[in-house]
Order: sequence, then C-alpha cells, then structure tokens
Amino acid sequence: MKKEKKIFEEKLVNFTKKLNDYISTKDGQWSVKGFIDSYKNVYTISNDTKIVSKILEIHLFPEILRFAKEIGYKIILAEHQNYYPDVTFEKIDNPKIKFAVDFKTTYRNPKKPYLCNGFTLGSHGKYFEDRSSTKNIQFPYKDYLGHFCLGIIYDRNESATIDETKKVKIEELDTITSVISNFDFFAVEKYKIASDKGGSGNTANIGSINHIDDIKNGRGMFSCLGEKWFDDYWMNFNKIIITDENGNSKKINNLKDFVKYRGGDISLIVDKNNKEKR
Repeated sequence: MKKEKKIFEEKLVNFTKKLNDYISTKDGQWSVKGFIDSYKNVYTISNDTKIVSKILEIHLFPEILRFAKEIGYKIILAEHQNYYPDVTFEKIDNPKIKFAVDFKTTYRNPKKPYLCNGFTLGSHGKYFEDRSSTKNIQFPYKDYLGHFCLGIIYDRNESATIDETKKVKIEELDTITSVISNFDFFAVEKYKIASDKGGSGNTANIGSINHIDDIKNGRGMFSCLGEKWFDDYWMNFNKIIITDENGNSKKINNLKDFVKYRGGDISLIVDKNNKEKR
C-alpha cells in the first residue's frame, strides 16, 4: 500500500505542473474573466477569496476528471458542502485504495510575497479522532491511504479597477482585468504542511504554515517527525494538562511541549519560517 501511495503522489505532483497553462493566459493572468448570461453579457467577479476558490475549483474539475481516468481512478465528490475531503480518488480495479484530496487556495502577502495567507487543513474533530466515524466525512478517515492537498497560491490584483456593477459584451472580454494572476500549484500530503495552531477562529480546524517555498516542498512543522506525530498531536490538541516548573497547570497547545511530554526528539520539529530564505 505504501507503494500505491508513492505512485499516486508522484502522479498528482506531475499533474499540478501542467495546470498553470490550463488556467492562465500567456501573461500569467487568470483566463476566467467573469460569468456570462444568456444575452452574452459578461459580469466581472470580485477577488473575494471564497468566490475565487469556488470558481477555481469548478475551472479545474474537468482536468481533474481527465487525470483520474488517465491513472485508473474514479472521482467521488463530497456529498455535502462541509464534508471532508473535497474529492475522493478511488482506484477502479481495487476500491479499497482511496486517497483524500482537498482543494486549497490562498493569496500571496503583497508586502512579503514569499509568504501566503495560509489555509485550513480540515477538522481535528470527530472524524479525525474516531477513525471509523462517518460524521462530516465521505468515508471513514482510516479508509484513506493518504491525505493530500492540491493547492493554488496566487496574486490578488489589488491595483486593478474592478467594477462588479458593470457588464460588457462578450466581444469586449479582453477589456476585463483578471482579479488574480501569477499562479503557483502544489500537491503535498496534509501533515507535511501543517502548523501546530488552529486554522480559523473557534472551529476545530488544523492550520497550515504560510511560507510558500516550505509549502511547495512539504517542510511543515511535522514533516520530519512524521504523520503519526501529526495525528497524535491533533487528536490531543488542548486536551492534555501539564504542570510547569512554577506549579501552574496548562493545556498543551504547542508542538514543543507535546513532543517533550511524549518523550520525543524536539530537534525534529521544523520551526515555522517567516523569513525570505530558510
């Protein structure tokens, strides 16, 4: 099964290398300009991250279907909007072989373009803790041989004048400024780009690192420790109480304390990188 996982990962990584040409114009702009009505009027879209993410996903889907068929897999979509993962790859000649693939999109920091805004990597709640659970997940977590992120990092065209109230005829399509450009694609196992902090507000989401080169090369905080440490940490996030040297009780919610508590090697923790070069 490890061999199957390695083969799938290699093919997924190679697939992402071809996607830039699929969604970009020659000058690096997004080829999607807006949406069209039955009267052939084109309406521009905003650079709102939720809108951009969903349209990118729709734009890529025909290529993902083609890729799955090419490598002998079928695609199973999440039945509900909040289910994990976005896409299940199931091998046609052996349905026991399944891989979870989640779409992730985020934008570069305009002042520090080597950093991105980051993203969430799924829940560490019920289905993550109970690997047989079917709550908010397409198949039980244990049924997947690997958990991957297929991601896109892009520039927001902050300086562009985008009038969402305006409509243009399809013949004037080239006059519309693309809301995003300059794409970086990546495919990497989820645990390899995880941080030790939550991804959003009060929800039980796992956060990512935000250094772009580290994301593309899978150099997250758990990348040297391994997936078992990632699973153990996030299953127990904020649940284990320890006493510090002053006799104060605290919950473990950082990786260094957790690895110490478990008797592991803290030198294997990859520190988060916020500098241009590691």
